[in-house]
Amino acid sequence: MHDDRRPPRTRSLSTWTTRRWLRVGVALSLTVLAALGLTGAWVLQRTENISVELVDTRSPALTSSFRLEAAMLNQETGIRGYGLTGNPDFLEPYRRGLADQAAYTARLAELLPGEAQALGDLTAVKAAIATWQEKVARPIAAEPPGAPSPLVASLSTDGQASFDAVRTAMTAQQDRLRADRAASRDALTSTFDLRNWIFTAIAAVIALLTVLVFEGLRRGINQPLEQLGSDARRIAVGDFEHPITATGPADLRRLSGEIDFMRRRLVRELAFTEEARVRLDAQAADLQRSNTELEQFAYVASHDLQEPLRKVSSFTQLLQRRYGGQLDARADQYIDFAVDGANRMQTLINDLLDFSRVGRVLHTTVEVDLEETFERALDALSVSVQEAGADITHDPLPALVADSTQMGMLFQNLIGNAVKFRRPGEQPRIHVTAEREGPLWRLAITDNGIGIAPEFADKVFVIFQRLHTKEAFGGSGIGLAMCRKIVEFHGGTITVDPDHRDGTRIVFTLAAEPQHTPGASTLPEAVRAGTGAERQAP
Repeated sequence: MHDDRRPPRTRSLSTWTTRRWLRVGVALSLTVLAALGLTGAWVLQRTENISVELVDTRSPALTSSFRLEAAMLNQETGIRGYGLTGNPDFLEPYRRGLADQAAYTARLAELLPGEAQALGDLTAVKAAIATWQEKVARPIAAEPPGAPSPLVASLSTDGQASFDAVRTAMTAQQDRLRADRAASRDALTSTFDLRNWIFTAIAAVIALLTVLVFEGLRRGINQPLEQLGSDARRIAVGDFEHPITATGPADLRRLSGEIDFMRRRLVRELAFTEEARVRLDAQAADLQRSNTELEQFAYVASHDLQEPLRKVSSFTQLLQRRYGGQLDARADQYIDFAVDGANRMQTLINDLLDFSRVGRVLHTTVEVDLEETFERALDALSVSVQEAGADITHDPLPALVADSTQMGMLFQNLIGNAVKFRRPGEQPRIHVTAEREGPLWRLAITDNGIGIAPEFADKVFVIFQRLHTKEAFGGSGIGLAMCRKIVEFHGGTITVDPDHRDGTRIVFTLAAEPQHTPGASTLPEAVRAGTGAERQAP
């Protein structure tokens, strides 16, 4: 039966939380302290009662008995002197003794209420006194003064016996009162000893409770928290495989379990992150290899593809100059188609080469004055600007750290588009603004051209995406895609302002300081040598 009941008790105690342990410990401590306090109060009360009894009853009663005895001696002395001499002065001690007798007997009766033996002794004393007074004192005191009383001789024997009876009764009373006082004194001494032992025990129990409380707090709270803190610090410094040891009350064990669950989850997340990092490294290596291949392709396209294309373009132009007008109209049309296609192909290849070089071919970032960049872009576009009669203005432009070549390409493309996509019959008006926004410069190029519909605001920045036919507006469809690549390479963004209605407003941001070191690279010499060898083979 006992073995069957122990496991539930263990499980019950194992589920106790810190708050419950503290409540039970405080309740037990208060119960023990209350019991000790009640015991101490009882001892103090008993000490006080015995002290009061000894001081207010036993000692005064014995003193009153002695004084009663003295009063009786005064009476006996006065009666004897009066009887022998007849001198009335001897009656004065007798009368004073009578008054004292009445007072002290009344005092003794007052001090000894409810004590049968003591009151019996008092009754015996009073009876003996009454007998002596009746037989001796009153008859002698009634004799006339002036001469010795004849009763002295006749009552001397009976008087002595009666007064001896008084003395015997009073001696018995005093012996009992002495014994009672000694008993009270012994009880007081015993109570003092008991009080000292009890208060010593109270001090010892309080000290024991203090030790138990501190030891319980140390083992139940401090040690588990220190263990938890030690485990957490080991995990914090990188030992994620170290388990959290669950100790202490149920709530601390539950907290340790939750932290250990977080640790295990963190281990799983770290393992997943490490696996993802390995995959990303592999993808980055593949991407780097792909970028290198694209760079090689761009290099080959810029050299090996342009050479035969220049030959095709040159010979078609020779055909056009030599045989133009000598063949029929259809032949002239075919020659024009060939020349135009070769020229557009060459333009497309050059644009693709420029697009691939943005952010790839290494250029040193320097402080670029956008005022000068803007002026160079206008010089490059001077012919088309003059033909269109465009009015181009700008606010003060900042200087920033960037790739000067790419900044020139950016302004040239954006201003060139603003001139190209103008409204027929209306003078193009183009304005460039710049304002600082924290670490970025926000620039805007606004024109009064044909505008861009909101649904095409993102499409125009995708390579080869055109909103018009090449017959309406020339171009390769790469310009705005190149602008986006340049802006993003310099830590900014570029968008079409959807709120601008009268024309187009291109808004872009540029970092005042370089956000990263361009990750471009040049072709290895072996690649250059290989392509050169292929170009020289014919």
